[in-house]
Amino acid sequence: MFSKTKSFIKNNFGVSFCLAFIFFCFLVSIFAYFIIPDDSQYSNQMHLPIHSKPPGFKAIILEIPNVNDDNQSFLSKKLFGDKNPNKEILVNNYELYDNGIAYVNFNKENRIIKYSSFDKSLSKDEIEKKYISQRKFIFGTDSFGRDVFGRIMLGTRVSLSIGFIAVLISLIIGLSIGMIGGYYGGIVDKVVVSLINIFWSIPTLLLVIAISIALGKGFWQVYVAVGLTMWVEVARVVRGQVISEKNKDYIVATKVLGYSDLRTFIKHIIPNIIGPILIICAANFASAILIESGLSFLGIGTQPPVPSWGSMIKDNYQFIILDKGYLAFIPGISIMLLVTSFMFLGNNLPDLINKNK
Repeated sequence: MFSKTKSFIKNNFGVSFCLAFIFFCFLVSIFAYFIIPDDSQYSNQMHLPIHSKPPGFKAIILEIPNVNDDNQSFLSKKLFGDKNPNKEILVNNYELYDNGIAYVNFNKENRIIKYSSFDKSLSKDEIEKKYISQRKFIFGTDSFGRDVFGRIMLGTRVSLSIGFIAVLISLIIGLSIGMIGGYYGGIVDKVVVSLINIFWSIPTLLLVIAISIALGKGFWQVYVAVGLTMWVEVARVVRGQVISEKNKDYIVATKVLGYSDLRTFIKHIIPNIIGPILIICAANFASAILIESGLSFLGIGTQPPVPSWGSMIKDNYQFIILDKGYLAFIPGISIMLLVTSFMFLGNNLPDLINKNK
């Protein structure tokens, strides 16, 4: 088993690298809150005094316990973020005393503040360990003082989920319409072809914008809008493949045996045209990520405070001329790597499928 895997990686290094990167992004999208410093929902804790700090910047964070805790479960916090996080305060220095702390706010040297409402049972060491930490902002902070690293990690979740849902919607619609038109032919096929040509003639981004405006701004509206515009290419490819398959002996045999058309579609036609479908799905996945990023950049895609790579570029592209271009480059490079991985995978799937036949 290990030797086969090693041989596959050696003979298909590019495909293996892309699959590994996509799998890595998939893991990050699920377990992001386990690894990011700011585990508040959407990693949205703002610290304006440290806005636009460079990568590697460090700051001392004091957490004030939230008295309005809604007993959110640990699993919920780690999957969806803490909906009621502790209040975070930036401090320059501090001194602990019995059940309390005296600290100086960040950039306010002369103002000493005391806080003494910690749990009475906690010692000084326990208070320091639980509520005080030095946070390193790996990718720096944005114009609102939010951790760029955390929002980049959560942006992976948005991009992969939009790709998955959009491809799923386009696959269901495209497969259904394409198979019906290609299999039955005649007037049914003419209607299907006309429908495909009508949607094909409308620019994709323009159609997405129109559907997004019709459905309204929001998270799920974008998913549906992108999915409803990507079925055309799936239907066109599926229709052509079904036309080439429907007169073959194994399909004729299903008719002779009296199998239903639905069983013929699911059990016989789809398994024999799965290769082209996978290729078009990989390309559509990349296209969906680009379209969502474009919509978010225009302000009609995923809405704040949900972290989207496109909206992060929109918020920070003006910093390119202010020696803080990394605020726009980091999400831009993230989009480029993920889209390139899917495109490279889609371009090389035909050769990979042919090798394994």
